[in-house]
Amino acid sequence: MNRRHALRHIALISGGLALIPSCDFSSDDILAAYEKLKVTASQKELLGVVSNTIIPSGEIKGALDIAVPDFILVMVNDCYTEEAQGKFVNGLKAFPEFAGSGFAGLSVKEREAKIQEGLSLEGDDSEAGQKQKDIAFFLNNTKRLTIQGYMASEYIQTEVIPYSLIPGPYNGAVLISDIQKPRING
Repeated sequence: MNRRHALRHIALISGGLALIPSCDFSSDDILAAYEKLKVTASQKELLGVVSNTIIPSGEIKGALDIAVPDFILVMVNDCYTEEAQGKFVNGLKAFPEFAGSGFAGLSVKEREAKIQEGLSLEGDDSEAGQKQKDIAFFLNNTKRLTIQGYMASEYIQTEVIPYSLIPGPYNGAVLISDIQKPRING
């Protein structure tokens, strides 16, 4: 065997062994689409459960059916300041501890109660108080962005609420009782 080949193989093996401890082989990888947030797939699923609790599916599609969690994460990733992004992600990480590990398995009423409780949290300057502030920030922004993303979705704008580019023709001699209400519930 050639000494150069042996030294090269030893160097490659040593370098590979040196890199193995730095590799993270966990199954919950960070999603690459939201590079500023460092959100994992399980956190995105939790966000989906929260947004689907805010706007559940029924006769019309719910928030999870029209990919509102993706809208929320894109808005936070692209439009929020670094400080607000940090508060949002910290609130997202602290929410399972606040709500309990089986939040997704709770009934709809119990999830709604937990979210209502979280929306009204007020914290102080302690570490626990800061977690409460972050949870309230996370839930308030999730609620606002869920409603915004849901109402601005193509499904709502084309199939549920009739969208017209122009408000319609002007007719000044119409009684208010004759005006038809838009179809809000499909």
